[in-house]
Amino acid sequence: MAGVQDHRLAIAVSNAGGLGSLPAAMLSMEVLKAELTQLSAKTDKPYNVNFFCHTPPTFSEAREAIWRAALKPYYDELGLGANNIPTGPGRAPFTHEAAEVLEAFKPAVVSFHFGLPSADLLARVRSWGGKIISSATTVEEALYLESQGVDAVIAQGLEAGGHRGHFLNIESGHALTQQLGTFALLPQIVKAVKIPVIAAGGIADAAGVAAAMVLGAAAVQVGTAYLLCDEATTSPIHRAALKSPAAAHTALTNLFTGRPARGIVNRLMWDLGAISSQAPEFPLATGAIASLRAAAEKIGSSDFSPLWSGQNASGCCEIGAAELTRRLTAI
Repeated sequence: MAGVQDHRLAIAVSNAGGLGSLPAAMLSMEVLKAELTQLSAKTDKPYNVNFFCHTPPTFSEAREAIWRAALKPYYDELGLGANNIPTGPGRAPFTHEAAEVLEAFKPAVVSFHFGLPSADLLARVRSWGGKIISSATTVEEALYLESQGVDAVIAQGLEAGGHRGHFLNIESGHALTQQLGTFALLPQIVKAVKIPVIAAGGIADAAGVAAAMVLGAAAVQVGTAYLLCDEATTSPIHRAALKSPAAAHTALTNLFTGRPARGIVNRLMWDLGAISSQAPEFPLATGAIASLRAAAEKIGSSDFSPLWSGQNASGCCEIGAAELTRRLTAI
């Protein structure tokens, strides 16, 4: 949930009996240290720290020029000049520098998205007794993660909000066609692996949690339902979208970061198509969108905002995260 939460949500969930999670992909090392300091000071319960583990792509002037040309009409509309289009990655993978920060806090769990980092980085996490989990969107990915010694695998169904965690067969162009819904994927992964499986995607209430458990899940990961919680840092524009009829229509899009992620459909997705070959590789698409988003949000528009949400926003509640956690576990 990078961009919509900080330590406060993780603390509330952990103190209520769940496993609170801190997203770290968008944090500098200084901010990561500050967030972990707050976490360790305000809960003595286990918590998870989540990282991306993508390979940063090589910047391409030609690819960037195509992307800027596609976005130029919107820059003109909002009165922004070409010099206002920044470049830069926007998301960072797990590194030895990040591991160095983590070692001082020794989080109980470290989770990864887009596969796994290098073996030496995994060894550093294991050196302090940290458990390692990662997302799988296919049985093949789950088997790979198990072969690498992860402690549990997250079965991320197609319904899930935010970035798809897929990492195998991406170059073939068939990665998205191989994606399954949570309740189709979950029992297949449970059958295929011997490690615990965590269900994720479209689960928004206690009934959904119970259904996942019946299908063999050892635990459930919930994201979208927490987006309206008091402790979430979800922007006012994003909150309004989640509470509107628009939340019923989500799609996978690569426009905001360069990699498929599920969000509420907005103008940019309608205009350019949810999946576009013009967008640079993840996470290089982020830079050119940032100025558009900021300018539009200043006038109350969500036209260029990544409104991340799963397919089931019905569990979103404007309550404390602790109370929502208790409701989800009231089986």
